[in-house]
Amino acid sequence: MGVDIAGFCSPEGFKGTWDNYQCKRYGHPLRPSDIWVEIGKIIYYSFKGHYAPPRKHYFAGSQDIGTTLEQLLSNPEELQFKAEENWGQYCKNGITSTMEIPLSDELLDYFQSFDFSIFSSKSVAELIDGHSRTQFHAVRFGGGLPFRPDSLKPPAVPTGSESRYIRQIFDAYGNHLKRTIIDETDLESHGALKKDYLRQRERFYHAESLRNFARDTVPEGTFAALQDEIFHGVVDVCEDDHADGFARMKATITHSSTIAASANPLASAFKTQDRQGICHQLANDDRLMWVTEND
Repeated sequence: MGVDIAGFCSPEGFKGTWDNYQCKRYGHPLRPSDIWVEIGKIIYYSFKGHYAPPRKHYFAGSQDIGTTLEQLLSNPEELQFKAEENWGQYCKNGITSTMEIPLSDELLDYFQSFDFSIFSSKSVAELIDGHSRTQFHAVRFGGGLPFRPDSLKPPAVPTGSESRYIRQIFDAYGNHLKRTIIDETDLESHGALKKDYLRQRERFYHAESLRNFARDTVPEGTFAALQDEIFHGVVDVCEDDHADGFARMKATITHSSTIAASANPLASAFKTQDRQGICHQLANDDRLMWVTEND
C-alpha cells in the first residue's frame, strides 16, 4: 500500500499523525517515472480509509534523487498536474493487480484536494546524518563516538539526587575522625577532607555527564553495563578489611581507575574521573557501602 517505513507520532498509528518513507534500491537516481505509482498508492489507499494521509512522505533511493524529480518535488502544483497526467499509464493498473483504478468521480475529487506538499525526498547523506544523531549509529557503523561535551559542574548546594552518596561520604569521614559529620560545614576545620569532598562531588558529576552522553549516543543499557563492570571490578576491594570507612572509599575509588572496560561501546569516551564517579553512583544506590558493621 505504498508504505515502506512508517514513523508513528502517536499511539493511533496509521489513523494518527505519521510519516512515510518510500525506499528504492535502483541502479539509477530516482526519476519521476519511478514514483507515480507510489503517489497513486498513497492517494488511493488513504481515500479508501486504510490510513490517514501521512504528514510527510519522503522518497529515498540508494542512488539518491535525480535532478528532474528533485525539482518536481519542490513544486507541489506541478507535481499534482504531472501525477494526474501520468495516472492512466502508471497508476490505473499499477496500484493493485486485482482491478483497474481510474482517476474519476469521488477519487478524482479527493485527488484534486490532496495536499501534494507532503511529498519530498531524503538524500543518502541526509539519512546518514540523521542516523548519526541517534544512539545506534556508532554501534552499527563504527567510526567512533561523537564529541563529548564538557562535564557538568557540581552546584554549590547539592541536589536531592546526591543525598545518599554524600551521606555515605560523610559517614566515611566520620568513621575516620571518630566523630559525627552532619554536613559540609563540619569539614571546615579539616582542610584535606574538605578538598577530598569537593573532588568526590566533581567525580560524581563526571559520571552523571557520561550517563547523559550515553543516553544520546549508544543503545539503552550500555551505561548500566558499564556500571556493572565497574561494580564487579571494585566490589572485592570494597569488601576487604580496611582501617575505616574513609580508607575503604579511597581504596575502592583508586582501584576503579585501573578497570579498562575496553569492550564497552563507551570505552573511547570515558575518563578516569568517570570510573571514580561511577563508584559514587553505585554508593548512591547502596550497591557499595563505605562504612560497615565491622568499622
